[in-house]
Amino acid sequence: MVDVSKKKKSVRTAVARALVRMQPATLRTLLEGELPKGDVLAVARIAGIQAAKRTWELIPMCHQVALTAVRVELLASGDDAIAIEARATAADRTGVEMEALTAASVAALTLYDMLKAIDRGIVIENLALHEKTGGKSGTFKR
Repeated sequence: MVDVSKKKKSVRTAVARALVRMQPATLRTLLEGELPKGDVLAVARIAGIQAAKRTWELIPMCHQVALTAVRVELLASGDDAIAIEARATAADRTGVEMEALTAASVAALTLYDMLKAIDRGIVIENLALHEKTGGKSGTFKR
């Protein structure tokens, strides 16, 4: 791991996004809440939050960051997709890009897992960091 002990603590944020594309009928069923596994969007949101908190355990060289907030939003996008936005915040010596990306990834994978019985053609697209603030390198916006 990189030594970050000499870095100054600062408030750092990161926003990651992903898109989960599916059949329009799958999205309708999801939004109507008619799935046997329960509230898929709520489960995916919680999975994303949990994943952000455990990023350091999943990514070998990733620092353990004291997160102060994680938010995961899932919204319908058109007639065939769910857009995911994950935002992570910490006051620490290293950034939270990996936490935001992990949250978006795991939320997307959770959607896939909970919907695969009715739609095996689901595709996870466009996972990317969209914004980061704080630290020596400053602000990045896609």
